Amino acid sequence: MQKAKGTLIPIGGNEDKGIEADEMYTLEFIEEGILAHVVKEAGGINANIVVIPTASSIPVEVGENYLTAFSTLGCKNVEVLDIRSKEDSETEKAISLIKHANCVMFSGGDQSKIADKIGNTTIHQILADRYKNEDGFVIAGTSAGSMAMANEMIAGGSASESFVKGAVKMYKGLGLIPELVIDTHFIRRGRFGRQSEAIAKFPNLLGFGLAEDTGMIIKNGNDCTVIGSGMVIVFDGSTLNHNNEKLLEEGTPMTITNMTVHVLSNSDKYDIRNRRVTVLPIEAPFI
Repeated sequence: MQKAKGTLIPIGGNEDKGIEADEMYTLEFIEEGILAHVVKEAGGINANIVVIPTASSIPVEVGENYLTAFSTLGCKNVEVLDIRSKEDSETEKAISLIKHANCVMFSGGDQSKIADKIGNTTIHQILADRYKNEDGFVIAGTSAGSMAMANEMIAGGSASESFVKGAVKMYKGLGLIPELVIDTHFIRRGRFGRQSEAIAKFPNLLGFGLAEDTGMIIKNGNDCTVIGSGMVIVFDGSTLNHNNEKLLEEGTPMTITNMTVHVLSNSDKYDIRNRRVTVLPIEAPFI
């Protein structure tokens, strides 16, 4: 299989920017430390950055906040591509922006909107082709934008029903990195159970659970480095020796034994192909 030449940066989201429960005040936003990594990987402050707030229910406000954030970092060429339908994904403007971007950034919200409005369109094909073939091309996403990078995409599921079959809802994502199932807001929202069920459903895949203000820089579709202030929980189902997911009716508690779980933090590395962790020494610098 040909390695992808581009870079993926899935991020766990950060909902604690505001003081209200309403989405208007708790935008899926990114701490400057994480966003600075995105800008660096895209080539610096002169990079062409396209923000796609399709997942959000308030795309205009979210787009404006990203414009402000990137501007604060000194970026000079940032545009918002407000896609609200499949037709919007086929416009000349959308196609041109995606063709000329150095970095495409997907916002948080509802990942199913990304799959429904961008999946299997011209810009989806351009994104996939450029990610596969172009060195330095970056696709980043926070929260929903991260989850949509997978092929087997988590679309929902209640943490209160953890480890019960049917607690996780799956959907088809953009398929940029089909080896993974990605979940976000992982620690704060208690999503260990639904990621466990997702990997029980697809034991040949790896599960990445991203905490808030935490991400992965993924190079060549394989080499992962953790960035940010939190943790990435890796679920490896290849070691399972008891998995009754396929036999159970929905609503039944599951039995999953010998799943391998790693807890990684800033600067730790993970090799997807070989399922191998490299943990830096305690005295190593924080990046």
